[in-house]
Amino acid sequence: MLDKNTLKELKERLLEEKTKLDSNLNKIAIKTDEGYKARIEDLGREEDDNAEEMEEKEANQGLIKVLSKNLDDVLKALEKMEDGTYGHCENCDEEIPIERLQAYPAATSCVKCSK
Repeated sequence: MLDKNTLKELKERLLEEKTKLDSNLNKIAIKTDEGYKARIEDLGREEDDNAEEMEEKEANQGLIKVLSKNLDDVLKALEKMEDGTYGHCENCDEEIPIERLQAYPAATSCVKCSK
């Protein structure tokens, strides 16, 4: 079981990570009802410029997917802290080792179940 100080430390780290992820996503994406979509700068009149912007959009879409997943994991962990289920494996309900949570506070599974 996690003590209050450890839980507080992990929550602070999760909140810092949330802020960082939000900031990074807002630089390259726009939030919509369906999730985050890559920003496209104003399309120019030159076909080459438009092609470059579309390539950048496609590259950013992969990054957005990763950042969005990480943000979802962080939000889920914060929610679990609020409802008292944080630190338990979603698969086997065993406690997630503190070392794993310190390495990745948004972990949702123990090492055994994550393989």
